[in-house]
Amino acid sequence: MTTTRTIERVFPAVRTTEGAGFIVHRPFPTRTLMDFDPFLLLDEMGPVDYAPGTAKGAPDHPHRGFETVTYALEGRFGHKDSAGHSGTLAPGDVQWMTAGAGVIHSEMPDPEFARTGGRVHGLQLWVNLPARDKMIAPRYQEIPSARIPVGRSADGKVSVKVIAGEALGAKAVIETRTPILYQHFTIAPGGRVEQPVPSEWRVFAYGLSGSGSYGPAGERIEAQQMVAFANDGDTVVLAAPDDAAEPLEVLLIGGVPLNEPVVRYGPFVMNTEAEIRQAVLDYQAGRMGRISH
Repeated sequence: MTTTRTIERVFPAVRTTEGAGFIVHRPFPTRTLMDFDPFLLLDEMGPVDYAPGTAKGAPDHPHRGFETVTYALEGRFGHKDSAGHSGTLAPGDVQWMTAGAGVIHSEMPDPEFARTGGRVHGLQLWVNLPARDKMIAPRYQEIPSARIPVGRSADGKVSVKVIAGEALGAKAVIETRTPILYQHFTIAPGGRVEQPVPSEWRVFAYGLSGSGSYGPAGERIEAQQMVAFANDGDTVVLAAPDDAAEPLEVLLIGGVPLNEPVVRYGPFVMNTEAEIRQAVLDYQAGRMGRISH
């Protein structure tokens, strides 16, 4: 017999700026929620419309001790790093970067997109690495939209892009260091999905657009709010009300908590203060490399 998880708390996303000044909506970390083990940050980038020549990004910056997951919804993002990787993320593409021991990274609008302008919308999730993996070699997994598995419900009212984990018969192609689910559901008005989730995992939903109905009580929650589910069941219910004016676009994200000390200093996330100091020294000494522009 399955049990549906109830809602523990709802956190509104805070509007702020990052990088060179691009707008993000951030449910965590904030003053009310520092992290959601094993996740360290979720930023919804935009949506924002840029005039020609005004698009902004995140110039050269370091990372150590965790993973960044960039999911492009609109616009085109160029990226480069100190290990010689470079590429472009188009709408629907995903980049799963394991920073590990350290890398310098740059995420900027694609030059042609920057020239013409347009709408930017995307997401970045930071996934903590367990202590045993914090100093592994950096690694990239870049998955174009066409390769991301899609599942659909029998009634056709629910579809899901499976970035990590499994849903509606589709299984992700991305490999994760610890068990994680990352799923983008599109639910038509009157649609409903009951997604299995192991009872020990921590799980949340984040609405991108439309109105959602969550949990066994069908609590109605709007977009740009994070729904943290209690660890009191083994399924999560997501639905779009019958009277919804548009489909519900919602992310379902969860994973096994690491239950390890977290010490963070900007782009470095380690287990001890000493490891943070070493990360700063390594960065200042150029041991994380540099990007060739």
